[in-house]
Amino acid sequence: MAPPISEGFWSDTYRGHAIAILNHGGRWLVYLDHVLQQRMQFETPEAAVNWLQRKVDKPKVRSRLH
Repeated sequence: MAPPISEGFWSDTYRGHAIAILNHGGRWLVYLDHVLQQRMQFETPEAAVNWLQRKVDKPKVRSRLH
């Protein structure tokens, strides 16, 4: 999916989560539920959006108390 990007920013919702990408110095930063995902930068907006969607789709691991 190629997001329509205006002024180097794009946002949407995906499966109930807020996702956004921002161009910063030629690299794309990603935000999930309004939180910057530190250390994650992408060369293309498509790669950034794909990573966000995979992150949302990834099942969460629940910790168990013993």
